[in-house]
Amino acid sequence: MSSSVASLAGGVGGGLALLAVVVVLLWFCKSKFGNSANQNSETGSSNLAALAEGRNRTRQFTLQELEQATKRFDEGNLIGFGSFGSVYKGLLGDGTVVAIKMRQGMLHPEFVSEVEYISEVRHRNLVNLLGYCIDDGLQMLVFEYLPNGSMCNHLYDTGQDSSTKLEFKQRISIAIGAARGLCHLHSHIPPLIHRNFKTANVLVDEDFIAKVADAGMARLLEKIDEAGSSQAAPSSGSPFLDPETRESRSFSETSDVYSFGVFLLELVAGVQAPQGESSSGTGQNLIEWAQSRQSLNELIDPRLSGTFTMEGLRDYIRLTILCLISPGTRRPKMDMVVFELERIQEKEMELTTVRGEGTSTITPGSELFKAQ
Repeated sequence: MSSSVASLAGGVGGGLALLAVVVVLLWFCKSKFGNSANQNSETGSSNLAALAEGRNRTRQFTLQELEQATKRFDEGNLIGFGSFGSVYKGLLGDGTVVAIKMRQGMLHPEFVSEVEYISEVRHRNLVNLLGYCIDDGLQMLVFEYLPNGSMCNHLYDTGQDSSTKLEFKQRISIAIGAARGLCHLHSHIPPLIHRNFKTANVLVDEDFIAKVADAGMARLLEKIDEAGSSQAAPSSGSPFLDPETRESRSFSETSDVYSFGVFLLELVAGVQAPQGESSSGTGQNLIEWAQSRQSLNELIDPRLSGTFTMEGLRDYIRLTILCLISPGTRRPKMDMVVFELERIQEKEMELTTVRGEGTSTITPGSELFKAQ
């Protein structure tokens, strides 16, 4: 009898000890996370931000830090406008140069979780998201800054450094970098579709290594935009949108490949692909545009003169056509695009090493644009 009482007493004592531990843990969590939530409410920020900060995944900048970095968002530091909003160049206190994208509006509950997701999508050929800031109706994203800007500046933007002379092999290298970036996005499960890939979103660093910008931005905007603007297809005048996407209003890996084909075309032509209704029907229209320019010896950027071989150029054009072809099921996957570009680059290096300089002769369009 005494042993039963002792066992019962021991069980009760153990239960009370466990209860005491639970109470202490609850008190600790309340004091730790409750204070954090109160601090965020004072600044007008969501308690989601406190949770994200606790995970130590993505840096949360203060508004004061970013104001100091941009001289209170001085217009002299305004470098452009994107799908997310105004873009400012900034210098952080530790000497890091950054690009800060800003937009106004109510904070969506999924903003922080989506920012965390994007910040984890990292690759040598993607522009990395460094952190974010939310404060009093403002949402800001902080990205690494690339000093040589967009490829538009080096191809056809007369307001920038349009005199840049990039040889054929350099342009292939840039294409490979951009292709690797897209390939990495598509390697996720499920694939992360860019949805807005274009020459303006291919940035280059001081060594002209290409990095794809705005990766995940369409997904972010879809989550936080009540209007769902990213669900809608861009304007019909855009040459970057897959014709099949115009009909289905859905994006896929093949629609990214189509946009990459337009990029390849602009990269070799040195001019912007045509915009307007003539380019919004089928991918074939872009091919016909290229054929018409080639027949007038106007397709190849004059700055490429003497820097390419006809074999390399022919293979490059063939790959471009494959990326633009319809239906999309006939287009190559991005990993195959990377493989083919690397093969063209290697072949071009071998041929120019043996022969010296490339050729400036132009093959008729009927030769470059044979049916695949």
